[in-house]
Amino acid sequence: MWHDMFVSGISYSEKALRTVLVYLALLILLRILGKRGLAQLNTFDLVVMLLLSNVVQNAVIGNDNSVTGGLFGAVVLLLTDALLVRQGARWRWFARLLEGVPTVLARDGEFDLRAMRRQGLTRGDVGVAVRNQGGDGIEETSLVVLEPGGSVLVRLKEGDQVADKDDVAALRALLERIEARLR
Repeated sequence: MWHDMFVSGISYSEKALRTVLVYLALLILLRILGKRGLAQLNTFDLVVMLLLSNVVQNAVIGNDNSVTGGLFGAVVLLLTDALLVRQGARWRWFARLLEGVPTVLARDGEFDLRAMRRQGLTRGDVGVAVRNQGGDGIEETSLVVLEPGGSVLVRLKEGDQVADKDDVAALRALLERIEARLR
């Protein structure tokens, strides 16, 4: 029992190579398939991600069910990820290669249906993002962008932006001046 728990079934160098190769392959596949999977993780996408992890498990750890083998694979995976993230922070071109570039989904209140189709997003998906960020509809936006990390950023037109604390303070000051004149 103890032997099976702590003795790896394959060499650690093979396990490290398998882990890095599967990580890079998944990174490329997810990059090719677009940002939608990250932006709109619905029930179907969650099921795919869970099954994907199970599908590639043996490719990563090989014929090894040991605790040490699993932990070693996890360490290699985390170190590989940390290395790539740090290189992306160091070199902008590398970050663009890994993550991609922002995609404009709407401009001046009009959907870019071609860009939305490429990303697998519907009018409803973009509309939800607009409402979540303070707009009532796409016609109130000046720009809607899907970022490489999957978040949707909405810039509302000047007159449709939500009031902030400074706006409220300015209105209070104006009302106080009007009240003072009326007394």
